[in-house]
Amino acid sequence: MTDSNIFVLCQPDGKKSCGACCGLYNYADSSRPSLVRRLRDRTNRFRRMVKNPTDVEAYARETLAAEEFTKRYEVIHCCEYIGFLDREEKKVGCLLHPEQNAGADMRDVSFYGQELCAGHLCPSHYFIPLAESRILIKIIDDWYLYGLCITDIDLVTCYFRLIADRIGEALKPEMFDNERLKNIALEYFGWKIKWPFRSLETNRLGKYYFDGSQYMISHIDYEKFGRDVSPLNAIFLSLSSTFENAGQLEAAEKMVWDNIEKFVVRFADSEPS
Repeated sequence: MTDSNIFVLCQPDGKKSCGACCGLYNYADSSRPSLVRRLRDRTNRFRRMVKNPTDVEAYARETLAAEEFTKRYEVIHCCEYIGFLDREEKKVGCLLHPEQNAGADMRDVSFYGQELCAGHLCPSHYFIPLAESRILIKIIDDWYLYGLCITDIDLVTCYFRLIADRIGEALKPEMFDNERLKNIALEYFGWKIKWPFRSLETNRLGKYYFDGSQYMISHIDYEKFGRDVSPLNAIFLSLSSTFENAGQLEAAEKMVWDNIEKFVVRFADSEPS
């Protein structure tokens, strides 16, 4: 933590963590099964090979030789030192970190080095309100989904703003002690993985698409459907949406609005009369 007023999102609790800044989702195949295999193999290899800092070089050589490193975006580094931090494979993070090596900090050998790795905070720390970050931490206990969502600012802030506008107050983490409200929000955030209108192109991630050397923000051509830009456009882009016709667009809008309506109704039912 570089600022005592900033709540660090990378390792929020013992149930999940985020490895996005290590390039975890920048592999051409960033599906859950692929990443689980990659992280599990690295962790086993590191535990087997690295007994002291001089062993790290051999680990890196073997890892780079064993893995497929094709990327979505060439200039984002995919760190070979990220793995699972626990036996249950709930938390991802740096295998070189001193907490993983009896106090020995070996991060100087990494691409970004110890100082940058220790001091970097992603944009979500600054652009997702603290209460909304805490809601995500409260409701998501899956490292794969958590990392995809906590780094997608529009996905989080647009959804919570639309709900807040309907219920007339800002959302608070304690509201999600209500299991029904938690599950409604989880349905929405689960679409980050299971959205039926998600583009399957490997160079798409959220609202960005990549051509190897640079990235651009995607665009949905509403005009060809005879429509103005949807009020849900930012959410659709975050979900890597692609629509073949107006019917698909309308179905997508209905899914999101129905989810928000369910939340509003359940919230009203849970309020003391």
